[in-house]
Amino acid sequence: MTAAVGRNSPCPCGSGKKYKRCCALKPARGAGARSWLLVAAIALMLLTGAIVALTSLDEIGERRGPARVWSEEHGHWH
Repeated sequence: MTAAVGRNSPCPCGSGKKYKRCCALKPARGAGARSWLLVAAIALMLLTGAIVALTSLDEIGERRGPARVWSEEHGHWH
């Protein structure tokens, strides 16, 4: 049976550091990397959505649908 490692005990990994300064910090470090990865993935999805939305516009503020035609008389789309 292995006993629990105290915070001020030498780290069982053999680094020579105290446990609280070595392996006790590893789970917290991994969580930060995963959260940054999640933020980066969300930002990439938002950027992709913005690019798709902007490239689908035919004119600034106007979208031409299949049933829309330009009216020379009125000067806008119908």
